[in-house]
Amino acid sequence: MGALTDSRKRVSADHRLLPSFPPSPPPPSKRPKFAPPLPTSSPLPLYSSSHLPSPPSSAAPGPTSSTAATASTSSSPSSTPPHRRRRLPPPPLLPHNIHAPQRVSRAFRRGNIRSNSNPSRYSSSPPPQDLGFDQYVELVNSTGHHPPPPTPSADVPRGAEAAAGVITVDDREDIEQDGEKDEEDEVEAKVVVGKVHQYKELLEASSRRDARLRELDFEKRLAEKDRLGLEQLAKVLPRITPNKKEVPEPFVPLTDEDEDRVRHALGGRKRRETLSVHEPSNIVITREILQCLNDKDWLNDEVINLYLELLKERELKEPNKFVKCHFFNTFFYKKLINGGYDYKAVRRWTTKRKLGYNLIDCDKIFVPIHKEVHWCLAVINIRDKKFQYLDSLGSMDMKALKLLARYLVDEVKDKSGDEIDVLSWKQEGVQNLPLQENGWDCGMFMLKYIDFYSRDMDLNFGQKHMPYFRRRTAKEILDLRAG
Repeated sequence: MGALTDSRKRVSADHRLLPSFPPSPPPPSKRPKFAPPLPTSSPLPLYSSSHLPSPPSSAAPGPTSSTAATASTSSSPSSTPPHRRRRLPPPPLLPHNIHAPQRVSRAFRRGNIRSNSNPSRYSSSPPPQDLGFDQYVELVNSTGHHPPPPTPSADVPRGAEAAAGVITVDDREDIEQDGEKDEEDEVEAKVVVGKVHQYKELLEASSRRDARLRELDFEKRLAEKDRLGLEQLAKVLPRITPNKKEVPEPFVPLTDEDEDRVRHALGGRKRRETLSVHEPSNIVITREILQCLNDKDWLNDEVINLYLELLKERELKEPNKFVKCHFFNTFFYKKLINGGYDYKAVRRWTTKRKLGYNLIDCDKIFVPIHKEVHWCLAVINIRDKKFQYLDSLGSMDMKALKLLARYLVDEVKDKSGDEIDVLSWKQEGVQNLPLQENGWDCGMFMLKYIDFYSRDMDLNFGQKHMPYFRRRTAKEILDLRAG
């Protein structure tokens, strides 16, 4: 920026004038070209009378000569003051926006720039003071990012105009600084990208570590549970596993291997093949005999008698688990009723030497009864002092119970010489029995009556269990061991 000209200073002063006051008389030393200067100490009028057009004068038109100016200045202060020219009001501001050059012009107190073609329009107000180099430097520093230029060593004398000069700015340093900054930003970006990749790797490693820690925690808790005692483990297991209903022993299902053995024994072609031999009773079971346990077949004497022998052996092995019983075979009742009633025919069947115990010491005595095509059961219940009759068809035979009562009296008298009164004993047909629903399961119902009574259990089975009981009986005969 160069030094401000007088015309620009006057234009700037015109727009910054305060309300008009009467101007002071100009100093005698020097008058300005157009109007006498105003004192700097007094406030500048906003609309001075110098803006108004001057009245017509008798003087000749044309510019004022230097002689007249000198004469007017040399006059005494007591003389009449020169005629003041009337000043017009300033033109209105432009409606358009103020652009950058105009802002800069106003910043330098220049106002709107106008031409000096008509100097009579402007007032004779004094020129405004120069902005000064220091204020200019501050203004440049405030509006731009360039470093401030060096302050001149010599002080400019007050009142003298600043000489116009050209300021050269060396941008090489800024360019170098910008290049270095770009390099630093690029390096920082690379560092940031590297840190992001490193953070992702650390995050993945941390996730894998957390998963491993969870596995270790689970193994630790599992190991702590393993150290629980048996009593504590028994308390924990019911919470984890559902409660399984315990299957009664008479209904324990057969294994697949047992099912295959039974299927092969009942379905083979060699009918005379010996499948089982019970030496104490001298009973031999062939495939033909065992095949009576197939569905829809009647049970024979060999299968029934061998099964009763196995029940007696079971009781002897576990006397605390089963009731003390005696099991007559299928031939006993036939011998007893031969000719009506014949105790002597069966007298030696129950000697202590043969049985190993006294018959009267048993709790229950089971007597199978065969009526040509139907199997029934009679029970001498010494413990409860009853004579019971069980028929899977629901019938009752009082004659059989009376014959058994007579036999018991003779047996006690023969073996011990004592008299026993059985007239007070109850003779009953057992009610609410599980009954057969076909014409071939009477023998199996009779065997299960004996089995459940020997266990001292209620008769809680039915026709639906008969196929299973047939296969189970075949399996126990093949094993020579009752379950």
